[in-house]
Amino acid sequence: MRTTDFSAAPAVGQATAMFVGATRYRGPRSILTLTRTWYRMVRQMRRMDGYRWHTVYYQFPFTLGTIAFFSDRDALLTFARSRHHRDLMCWVTDHGTKNATGGYIRLYNAEPEGYSNGIWRAEGDGMAHIPTFTPLSRETSGPPVHRA
Repeated sequence: MRTTDFSAAPAVGQATAMFVGATRYRGPRSILTLTRTWYRMVRQMRRMDGYRWHTVYYQFPFTLGTIAFFSDRDALLTFARSRHHRDLMCWVTDHGTKNATGGYIRLYNAEPEGYSNGIWRAEGDGMAHIPTFTPLSRETSGPPVHRA
């Protein structure tokens, strides 16, 4: 079912701002040095208003990435200004390639509408599907979900 009411969804499903980023560290020594500041930063992030959920991923050989969800863009940007995040980003970037050799950050906003079913439906707990897919940018309406 298409909806704009995610009040019954888990906290991460109610988030409207998402952060995706990764840093390629110089080597094992940089990753070990990072650890102390990183744990403080995560502890601070979890206590902040608007934090919803995060996970960390690894790509060989020295890349660590984060996907994090916040209630809204202001909550995400407030975290970005926090003490431990600022300290970490300065450590990563202020010394050329001493600690890290590259990285990226992407910020995403959720559209107001989305999909829900089952226990996360605000208007009931029945499982249901949408009759048509969401149209692509070049379409006026999407094709039916079930083929005739």
